[in-house]
Amino acid sequence: MSLRRAAERCLRNQRANVQSNAFITRPSDESVLLRSAAEADARHQSAILKNYVSPFEATVVRRLQDAGALLAGKTNLDEFGMGSHSIYSAFGAVKNISQNKNKPGRSAGGSSGGSALAVATGQCYAALGTDTGGSVRLPAAYTGTVGFKPSYGLVSRWGVVAYANSLDTVGVLASNIQSAKEIFDVINAYDPRDPTSLSEPTRTRITEQVSGKQKNDALRIGIPLEYNIHELDPIIRRTWQRSIEFFHRQGHSIIPIHLPTIKHALSAYYILAPSEASSNLAKYDGIRYGTRADGPDDTEGGVLYARTRGENFGEEVQARILLGTFSLSAAAIDNYFIQAQKIRRMVQNEFDSVFALTNPLLGNTSTESTTTARQQLKMKDGDKTGVDVLLCPTAPSLPPTLESLYHKDRSPLDAYTNDVLTVPASLAGLPAVSVPLGLEDVDREDDPDVITVGMQIIGQFGDDARVLAVGRMLEEGLSPGRPTDHL
Repeated sequence: MSLRRAAERCLRNQRANVQSNAFITRPSDESVLLRSAAEADARHQSAILKNYVSPFEATVVRRLQDAGALLAGKTNLDEFGMGSHSIYSAFGAVKNISQNKNKPGRSAGGSSGGSALAVATGQCYAALGTDTGGSVRLPAAYTGTVGFKPSYGLVSRWGVVAYANSLDTVGVLASNIQSAKEIFDVINAYDPRDPTSLSEPTRTRITEQVSGKQKNDALRIGIPLEYNIHELDPIIRRTWQRSIEFFHRQGHSIIPIHLPTIKHALSAYYILAPSEASSNLAKYDGIRYGTRADGPDDTEGGVLYARTRGENFGEEVQARILLGTFSLSAAAIDNYFIQAQKIRRMVQNEFDSVFALTNPLLGNTSTESTTTARQQLKMKDGDKTGVDVLLCPTAPSLPPTLESLYHKDRSPLDAYTNDVLTVPASLAGLPAVSVPLGLEDVDREDDPDVITVGMQIIGQFGDDARVLAVGRMLEEGLSPGRPTDHL
C-alpha cells in the first residue's frame, strides 16, 4: 500500500472513530499531514498546561520525522500518565467502544490508552506512549495491540513530560511485532541532551555481549510462578497455559522459576513513582509553569499557588502528589522511600539471577546478592543455569467496562493492582513486550466482545532484539484468528 493510501485510510478511521476520544489533536489541514510536534500544544491532558505550547520537539518525534514519518495527531491519556484506564484526562475518558454498540464501552487501559486505541482502530500505523509501570503494555493487552517497552535508557526521554524519571520509558504501540520493531529501530539512539540516555560506548558493549549469546535456536523460557496470582482471570490463566504448551511443542525448554520479592514490587512502585512525581510536578505552580487559576491568589492558608494547583490538577494527580510528598517527608522517608529503593534493588538482583545473560551494565562482575541468588537458584536441567526470557500474562483481568470504573463502591486500589504484572520489569528497567493472543471459542462464550488476551515476554537488560523475536514467535503461533488445533 502506498504512503498516501495508508494516510487516507488512517484519516477515514479517525473520522469514523471520533467517539473513542483517542485523539485530542488532529491535523487541521488533512492535505498536509506532516506537521511539527512543536506546533501542537503539549497539554499532557492536564488543565494546568492548557495554554502551554512546547518550544521544541521531543527527540523521538524528531527522529521519526527525519525518517519520513507522518504525524497523525496527539493522542489522549491519563493526566501526566497517572492511571490504568485512561479516564483521568482533562479531555475526557478514552472509550474502547465495544463491537456491540448497545453495550457500554470498555477500558482502553492506561495511561497510554489513546495511543493503543488509535492503533487498534486503524487511526494510525503506530503510536508512542510512555511506560512507567506498564502504561504501554497494559493498554496493548486491553486493545489487542502490541505494546513494547524497551530497556531503560535506550530511547531518549528529551521532550517527554516527566512522571517518574527513573522509570519513564518511551515505548511503541503497533498492530504487530514487525511494525513495533521498525519504529523502535528509528528511535533507539543515543541523545546527549538526555542524561539518562545510554552512551555510545555502553551501547556498543551491550550489543557485543548480547549478540554473542543469541545463537541457540532452542530457548530456555522461564515461567515465574509468582505471577500466577489468585486474582488472575481464568481465561487469562488458560491462555497462559496455551502459550506455554505452544513453546514446548516448538522444542523450547520450559523452566519454572521463583522471584519471591516480586510480591513487594507493586507496593515499592507506588512509593517510588509518586515520590518522583511530587518532585517533578512541583514546578507547576502558575508562576514559573502552568496556567494561573482565576480569582485571588491567596487562599485561606495563605499559600500563593494553592488555588492554581487545586483547581488545575485532577484528583488522581493530587492524590499521588500527596502520597509522594509524604513518602519523602523527614518523618517517613526512612520507613517508606528508602525501604522501597531496597526492594527495587532486590527485584533487580532477582531478575539478574534467573537470566542466563549477565546484566551488561554490570560487566563481568555481579553484586554479592546476585551471586548468592544464582547459587540458590534451583534448576534441574543438567549443568545449565538461567533462562533466556520470561513468559507471563500482561494484565490480571480482562478489560472492565467504563461503567464499572465509575461505580461508587470501587476502590482506587483496584486500578493500582492492575499494574501488578507489569511493574516488576519497570522497576528493573528490563525490556518487555505484550503480544495479543486469540482466545479459544469456549473462552469467548461468556464475553464475545473480548477476543484477545495480552501475554508478556520479558528479557534481560539490553536483550531487546530477543524479546521482540520471541514475541514474534508467539504472535505467529497464537495471534487472533489463527487456528489453534495444530497444538
